[in-house]
Amino acid sequence: MTGRRFEGQVAVITGASRGIGFGIARRLVDEGAKVAITARGEEALADAVEELGADNAIGIPGKAHDPAHQDDVIAKVTARFGPIDHLVNNTGINPVYGGLLDIDVEVAKKIAEVNAISALQWTQKVNKASLGERGGNVVFIGSVAGMRNSPGIAFYGASKAMIARLVEDLAVEMGPKCRVNGVAPAVVKTKFATALYEGQEDPAAPYPLKRLGEPADIAGPVAFLLSEDAAWITGTMLPVDGGLLAAGASLL
Repeated sequence: MTGRRFEGQVAVITGASRGIGFGIARRLVDEGAKVAITARGEEALADAVEELGADNAIGIPGKAHDPAHQDDVIAKVTARFGPIDHLVNNTGINPVYGGLLDIDVEVAKKIAEVNAISALQWTQKVNKASLGERGGNVVFIGSVAGMRNSPGIAFYGASKAMIARLVEDLAVEMGPKCRVNGVAPAVVKTKFATALYEGQEDPAAPYPLKRLGEPADIAGPVAFLLSEDAAWITGTMLPVDGGLLAAGASLL
C-alpha cells in the first residue's frame, strides 16, 4: 500500500461484485477513491457495497453490454460522487470450452460483445462524459490467453487479444489527457476461473512463482497503472502471471 493516491477521485469498475473486480474496488477505496461497481446480481452487489462501505461505493446492477445500463451507471455515479476519473473494464464471460472449429458462432458473438465491444462502449461513454475534458485513466483487464495459444478457451483468448489492440489504439487516440493501459492475468483463484484449476493435481506447477494468483495480485498493478506513479505509461498490456509466459507455458 502506498497511501491514499486516489483521494477525491471517482472510479467505475465493471463486473466488480466479487473476484478480480471486487479486489480492485477494495484497493481503490482503501486508497481514498469513491467507486461505482457493476454486475448482474443485485444481492452480490449489495453485499460488496456493504463491505466497501456505503459512503465509499454504489452498486448498480445490469448487463455490461447494455447501453442503457452504461448510461445509468454514468449518470448515477456522477450525481453521487462527481465526474469519473478512472474506468476499469473488467467484465468478462467464457460460457463454453472447446476449439474454434466447433464453437457456436452465436456464442462467439456474445463473448466478443461482452468482453471487448462493451469495454469499448464503456470507454467511449466515459470519455464523452468526463475523461475527454478532465483527463484520467482507463485500465482494461485482459488475459494471457490473449497473448498465447490457450487450447480449450480459444475464443475467449481471441476476445482478450482484441482487448490488447484496443489498449494500444485507444492510448494513441486518447492521449495526451488520458492514459490507457491493461493487465493480462494468468489463472487467478476466483469463481470465474474455477474450471481452470479445480481438480488438477498441481495447477501451479507451470508457474515459476509456484502459486496461482489472488485478486489482490491484480489489484495492485491496476492501482499502479491508474495512479500518477505510472504517469509516463500508456498503451501497455502488462502480464501479471506469476511468470507463466516467461516459462513458455499457456493457461491450459
